Amino acid sequence: MCAFCAFLWRSILRNLSIYGVTRRRTDRVAVFGWLVIGLFALCAIFAGFLAPYDHSAQSRFEPSAPATSIHFSGLTPIIHPRRVEDPLRRTYTEDTSVAFPVGWFVRGYSYKLLGIVETDIHLFGVRSTSGVAPRINLLGTDQLGRDRFSRLLYAIRFSFIVALIGVLVACVVGILIGGVSGYAGRFMDTFLTGMTDAMLALPTLILILGVRAAFPLELPMTRAALLLLLIFALTGWADMARLTRGLVLSLRKREFVIAAVALGVSHKRVLFRHIVPNILPSLRTRALLLLPTFLLAEVALSYLGVGLQEPEPSLGNMLIAASDLDQLRSQPFSVLSPALAVLLFTLGVRLIGRSERASL
Repeated sequence: MCAFCAFLWRSILRNLSIYGVTRRRTDRVAVFGWLVIGLFALCAIFAGFLAPYDHSAQSRFEPSAPATSIHFSGLTPIIHPRRVEDPLRRTYTEDTSVAFPVGWFVRGYSYKLLGIVETDIHLFGVRSTSGVAPRINLLGTDQLGRDRFSRLLYAIRFSFIVALIGVLVACVVGILIGGVSGYAGRFMDTFLTGMTDAMLALPTLILILGVRAAFPLELPMTRAALLLLLIFALTGWADMARLTRGLVLSLRKREFVIAAVALGVSHKRVLFRHIVPNILPSLRTRALLLLPTFLLAEVALSYLGVGLQEPEPSLGNMLIAASDLDQLRSQPFSVLSPALAVLLFTLGVRLIGRSERASL
């Protein structure tokens, strides 16, 4: 008997330690994922402050230039001006006889911080007393001499904001339709479920391209963003509606719902004050997993040429440069940086979703 009790005690301790280790690992994974999402949010909010140059500003003397080499003079970072050595191969040499310091909080082009306050302060840049200084290109330049790093920040801002608002709109529509379908009578449930199934049966990519083809190819950035939001709302609500309907059906016969109905609480209040708050954790996890789906949809549309158009930057139209094998061979990291950003964002969201599912 004592041996059995000792064995049982050791088993309990082992299971508790495994659960604790798993829980700690899950928490660390979630922290990493939230850090990634926070980084993208900062890039979206403070793109103008973080970008040293305007995303459309060209340097015609530095097309397809590699990343700027940063040197140090003591503890001060410096860069050297460079010039084209071979225009055909687009190779550059540095003039080491001249040095320019790299500083923090320098003045540059004007932008609106948070869309409200107009300022020209940037996080970093090249300081010069003469007013003429070389540009610091952390990811090099594209074929038109535009700074890839600045364009990447503005592209992240556009794609992240469109995906986030698209998820919010699709979730609101899906929760409303799914909640009414799961709580209302049989006729309304049959009608809304049939509409949801019909939407899920449609090929999403073809539907998106069809909706986009109804509008002019070249659209301003604001109209393009509104169009993408409309497309995401039309194609993304059905999945959320089906999940909401199933969760509502599983709770509508629970004791607290029956008690609320018996007390004379209105059906609207029962649905949105008693049922929906109890299914929010599952809905939140699903909404979080929709973020990379919508982001990838925006990237695909822009890559195919039916999303945001040049000269406005998007993660999709920046990836078009990867089709140039010369640039891809000479600057693989700079050219593929938009794809790496999408990969990092998707990985962060998936890690958070995995942690959320483990805690349910």
